[in-house]
Amino acid sequence: MTKGRFLSLEGGEGAGKSTQVRALAAALAERGIDTVVTREPGGSEGAEAIRALLMQGDTTRWSARAEALLFAAARADHVEKVIRPALDAGRWVICDRYIDSTRAYQGVAGGIDDAAILMLHGFGASGLLPDRTFLLTLPADVGAARAAARDGTAADRFARRDPGFHGAVTAAFDAFAVSDPERFRQIDATMPASAVTAAMLDALADLLP
Repeated sequence: MTKGRFLSLEGGEGAGKSTQVRALAAALAERGIDTVVTREPGGSEGAEAIRALLMQGDTTRWSARAEALLFAAARADHVEKVIRPALDAGRWVICDRYIDSTRAYQGVAGGIDDAAILMLHGFGASGLLPDRTFLLTLPADVGAARAAARDGTAADRFARRDPGFHGAVTAAFDAFAVSDPERFRQIDATMPASAVTAAMLDALADLLP
């Protein structure tokens, strides 16, 4: 049996990741590819319990170090219970955020060394990385406006961070994509949703059966 492929979607607030995860899964299903759609933090029962701790409450509820540890614990369970079994069964996994979000939010924007975050990832998730990561790009202020229109007063504790924090996150993602062009593909998220999906499919041509 051919092992499945692991895809992740990354980007700042309001980039449309959740919408595009579903659209990409539907497009791959039309091509006969069995997909698993999941998210981080979350995706497994244990990880979803940790998600509630991470996403709710005041922005200062956890320090960046505590967040990094919680994300690593959630990811360890997620990979063990959902991602690896699906890949081993030949299914394609599409994940809304993964390790690069931790590297951007808790790492660059939170002030934690990238090597420390990757060390946690190596222990908790055996260093599993996606075959392809789509970075949905748009200006941080545009993303913030989209997120505010979407969430209103229900914004989570990360979305409520200040513009400087989100600017640092955007810059971090851009730097990751430049440093790892084999894994990353940058997709302009200011395009219409259908054009974003089409661009992702084009950028998957080398992996499609």
